[in-house]
Amino acid sequence: MVKLSHSLFALPFAGIGVIQALRFLQPGEPVFQKILLIIICMVSARSAAMGMNRFADRLYDKKNPRTSGREIPSGVLSEKSVIGFIFASSVIFVISSFYLNLLSFYLSFFALFILFFYSYSKRFTWLCHFILGISIGFAPLGAWIGLLGEFSLQPILWFSGLLFQISGFDILYATQDMDFDKKEKLFSIPARYGKNVSFKLAAISYLLALAAFAGSGMIAGYAYPYYLAISLTGIILYYNFILSIKSNGLLPPLFYQLNSYISLLVFFAVLVSEWSNLWK
Repeated sequence: MVKLSHSLFALPFAGIGVIQALRFLQPGEPVFQKILLIIICMVSARSAAMGMNRFADRLYDKKNPRTSGREIPSGVLSEKSVIGFIFASSVIFVISSFYLNLLSFYLSFFALFILFFYSYSKRFTWLCHFILGISIGFAPLGAWIGLLGEFSLQPILWFSGLLFQISGFDILYATQDMDFDKKEKLFSIPARYGKNVSFKLAAISYLLALAAFAGSGMIAGYAYPYYLAISLTGIILYYNFILSIKSNGLLPPLFYQLNSYISLLVFFAVLVSEWSNLWK
């Protein structure tokens, strides 16, 4: 029900928050302990979110031919076991947040609320795509707060960039279920406004994501190789966009894989840039 790739997609963005926060960390802080706790937080929160999403959509998944084979509607997993999994993952997330710092602990409850709220948002608002973007956008911001216990503009820009990247991706993803969503009276931008408007909003979201990524690099003082990586990210997003336009019904596996490539690309771009800054 919850694949490792679900966590691996957002984990590099959490790594970006960690890498950028390290230069501001006070001497004597237990760095490796905090990084381990951040990884546990990421995996447990993402697992709880995916579990809740599958549980919330179980009845719709059973009706939809594309999703009827998922674990809950097919009977592979019982509803009680999924609820137990969600609860256990949430507890692990909250406890791990507590051992990071108090701000992380307090915000962990809000983070869980947003993660769970997304699972039901499709029932009443077409803004559900952006709610998903917000929930995953917490990855770099949450990692920064986990290390330093404070907010800053730099991770907020990464939060914004990831918000728009995921929103654009999810809008394109939702074009697969446009007819089903209409039939079941579910809210999504494709179901409400059609494919043409969906493609335009997804393109705008991708452009805003690239602008936020570039802005964070400017604040950090990164050199041109970083912007080369962001330009390559733009090319990948464009190809991702073209794949969705040319697809006839179901999106190809490459559509999903490209997002994982982006997360790794920007992670290594930030890693190399921060390393380069140390030697200036």
